[in-house]
Amino acid sequence: MTEHYAAGPTPGTATTGETVPTVPPASTADSRTAVDVTALLERGRTLATPVLRAAVDRLAPPMDTVAAYHFGWIDAAGNPADGDGGKAVRPALAVLSAEVTGAAPEVGVPGAVAVELVHNFSLLHDDLMDGDEQRRHRDTVWKVHGPAQAILVGDALFALGNEVLLELGTVEAGRATRRLTTATRALIDGQAQDISYEHRDRVSVEECLEMEGNKTGALLACASSIGAVLGGADDATADALERYGYHLGLAFQAVDDLLGIWGDPEATGKQTWSDLRQRKKSLPVVAALAAGGDASERLGEILAADAKSSDFENFSEEEFAARAALIEEAGGREWTAGEARRQHAIAVEALDAVHMPDRVRAAFTALADFVVVRKR
Repeated sequence: MTEHYAAGPTPGTATTGETVPTVPPASTADSRTAVDVTALLERGRTLATPVLRAAVDRLAPPMDTVAAYHFGWIDAAGNPADGDGGKAVRPALAVLSAEVTGAAPEVGVPGAVAVELVHNFSLLHDDLMDGDEQRRHRDTVWKVHGPAQAILVGDALFALGNEVLLELGTVEAGRATRRLTTATRALIDGQAQDISYEHRDRVSVEECLEMEGNKTGALLACASSIGAVLGGADDATADALERYGYHLGLAFQAVDDLLGIWGDPEATGKQTWSDLRQRKKSLPVVAALAAGGDASERLGEILAADAKSSDFENFSEEEFAARAALIEEAGGREWTAGEARRQHAIAVEALDAVHMPDRVRAAFTALADFVVVRKR
């Protein structure tokens, strides 16, 4: 591995830390006020959800019902439900970014909704492509309603995302839509890379980070800037906020990669060793294979054999646990935790280029801190 990807300090909380309601700002030395992250996330969810529901209601039956099930608003039988709608980091960022310009958070709501629609388009398709049967402790859409509905509803959500923005009819809406479509294309590129990597024996750390930057970083970058664009921010401001979001996305994905191997199924809603079951070339795996040494070599041999195995689907828990142990012994877990912290630091530093109220800066920093201490 090159010096560019040297590990930063390894946080003990990257894989096991509890999510807490308040996070002290890490990069605002003059600020001593803790930020209520739970309130920030809830604000984004509360502002975006009514507009999101209204957009979904436009879909023709049965797509409206299938989408409502995916979002957790109804159960598989069509009864009202109070499902887990996810962490709501993207809506929180979108409405917060509007405040960079001095606008009300509501100005960022169309952007928050558009980003959520695109994000969920990707989830519907990813679950089908990856064969994931569970998301947020419930059966996935393709499992309940079939692959065709998962594809159609995903396509519909993507179209709705652009529609919600363009309906505003402003110059700012056009600029925001351009950024959203660029981010969506990068997201799709990242998913294509992710799938292709599953069939390769080796993937470099650089390739893995490029893939994760596309798949996760691009849309978080858009979320971090889209409210500001709708509020009239210039391109330099929007670009700096995108840099924050892009590197936050890499930190976010690094933590996801840790949880994909060592996460608690009760917290993540996925199977134990879920990424190993899918042969994903995630950061811990790639870093372990690149590290050299006995554990790295043994891991490489085992994963190469796994790729040719006709019995892989029947592997025991112990066999997956043994692979996870080799990844950890080779240093993949420690390196990935350090990379999450390194990307977090780059994200927070990007905020220095943007003039904004201190409380808004503190909130951006607290959301970045939340990303690297979550456990689901």
